Amino acid sequence: MMIVRSILHVDMDAFYASVEQRDNPELRGKPLVVGGGSNRGVVAAASYEAREFGIRSAMPMAQARHRCPGLCRVAPRMSHYKSVSNDIFAVFREFTPLVEGLSLDEAFLDITASLKLFGSGHDIAMDIKRRIRACTELTASVGLAENKLVAKIASDMDKPDGLVCIATKDVHDRLDPLPVSVLPGIGRETLVRLLDVGIRTIAELRFASDRDIRPIFGRFTDKTRERASGIDDRPVVPSRTGKSISAEETYDQDLGDRQEMERELLRLSERTSRRLRKAGLQAGTVQVKIRQSDFRTVTRQRSLRPPDSGTDRIFAVARDLLGVWLARNPDQRIRLLGVGGTNLVPAEQRDLFSDGDASAGAAVERAVDEIRDRFGNASVSRARILDRP
Repeated sequence: MMIVRSILHVDMDAFYASVEQRDNPELRGKPLVVGGGSNRGVVAAASYEAREFGIRSAMPMAQARHRCPGLCRVAPRMSHYKSVSNDIFAVFREFTPLVEGLSLDEAFLDITASLKLFGSGHDIAMDIKRRIRACTELTASVGLAENKLVAKIASDMDKPDGLVCIATKDVHDRLDPLPVSVLPGIGRETLVRLLDVGIRTIAELRFASDRDIRPIFGRFTDKTRERASGIDDRPVVPSRTGKSISAEETYDQDLGDRQEMERELLRLSERTSRRLRKAGLQAGTVQVKIRQSDFRTVTRQRSLRPPDSGTDRIFAVARDLLGVWLARNPDQRIRLLGVGGTNLVPAEQRDLFSDGDASAGAAVERAVDEIRDRFGNASVSRARILDRP
């Protein structure tokens, strides 16, 4: 007998911006963005008032200011947002231990086993919204369905502060009229190809012939058709660790010198490594993010075996990845660099017979972490990083 699940997708409304408007009453009701201070920075989050001007996340700050000359801006406070997020996730766990966090402000909850204790799925969703508002003074939009795919689509159908429940019998009626762009995996280029063959809605994708869509989706054609039918058997996977830990920076002036790029890459590798160690994690993959002066963005990654959180190893891989990219893209100028660790695993104590130099290096990094925790980030630094102009 197949068990019908009850899945919630909870998505906080304009989270970073809403936190700032909550904390500063002067910002309420005004178009607000959270993000970098220079015109070369990007928007990390936009309030709903700012979205009325067409401002969105990842938009260059200069473009956002052009669209709205009276735009308010505040710098991100990530540690503060993380603290508020912890309060929100604590509310989730009052109702179920099956919480799969997607970001600081978004999660799936499997409440199937909670129905007998707390009432219907609709009642639980309303209770969660009320508890979040009582604890944080913030609003959340919630989607309720029998699977993750439909729940996520539902949560975006009545923002902000909405609740949309889609019963199994109503899936086709609710999803069919929607644009295909709401389905995960339908990016800009794929959308253009679908429009070229006359597919605009989920219904049109669901009933499309293989002749039309197999050239677009290839081996993922059947899976895409399942998504268009609202079929998704993925379970909610509880996780308390993030999917990645990273550091990135947008520069006021484009980087064009190889030495300068590597110096910045080392600084970012150091920040990422420290965050990994503080989280008790090691990275199994190192990723480099590169945004060119024309805003084209690429990522490159390489496995790290065994996983590590040491600055030197992460920087060595990041530098190689950057070097390969530069060899294929000579004379390019860079406006943003990022270094991240993915495929995270819990840090384990090194083997007693492991390389002594590596153990000594780890001890040095732990000592540096302790000094910075006590006296600040500027208290100790690598000489190479101090060469920054």
